[in-house]
Amino acid sequence: MSNTIYIEYNFKITPSQPASDILIAELGEAGFESFVEVDSGISAYIQKEDWRVDILDGIQIFGNSMFKIDFDFKEIEQENWNATWEQNFNPITIGDKCEVRAPFHNGPNAKYDIVIEPKMSFGTGHHETTHMMLQFILENDFEGKTVLDMGSGTGVLAILASMKGAAHTDAIDIDNWCYQNAKENVERNNRTNITVFEGDSRLLTDQKYDVILANINRNILLVDIPKYANHLTEKGTLFLSGFYNDDIPAITDQCNKTGLQLEKNLEKNNWVAVKYVF
Repeated sequence: MSNTIYIEYNFKITPSQPASDILIAELGEAGFESFVEVDSGISAYIQKEDWRVDILDGIQIFGNSMFKIDFDFKEIEQENWNATWEQNFNPITIGDKCEVRAPFHNGPNAKYDIVIEPKMSFGTGHHETTHMMLQFILENDFEGKTVLDMGSGTGVLAILASMKGAAHTDAIDIDNWCYQNAKENVERNNRTNITVFEGDSRLLTDQKYDVILANINRNILLVDIPKYANHLTEKGTLFLSGFYNDDIPAITDQCNKTGLQLEKNLEKNNWVAVKYVF
């Protein structure tokens, strides 16, 4: 993967919120896979092989007169990305028990010390959705549970679930770079009970899990929720994120059709994470 070429877009956004969050969500659906928040706005990354000239044509926020968004773009090598995230990646703390940091940061400073080298993968804990999913894991019992982390990105959710006592966790991501990166991070954190797979929900056959974590965009969740429900144990729990507060009714309706009921939701800057149980 060292020769992977990415297209880097630098968006200057005024005012920055909520435009930055909306833009990240729309870019994610367009195929962009990594984002860095900077003082002037955001930088967004997409593999050159997935890029096209009209990639931004469907981005609706550009038509919103409330925000001014300027951008430029360029090709970058993988090595340049590493320097970019090192400059912008500061350790984060979730509650008073968990810290997510890079290998070059000092530690540990928390009970659950997670070392992540994100490279081009999503999931350092800085984005609201990842932060709230980590919060849910901290709040809930994972001791002896079997866990599935769908759209695992860096593997940070699977790693914390393992640290919280999960018996075994499967981590699945469709992107090859995320797959490779998650394997590296699992090894870096000495998690021997996590298995990382490259693919999507079609990899699920007859497995059953006590807990399923899925931090993926709204449209994929709406399609895959029935499959998640089918692969939960009788008293299983489903944690979802990757969507906005306004999306909760649609997500909940789809969950209700499978017998899953809304138990709790967290909200941060209009992003939400939601817990469903049978």
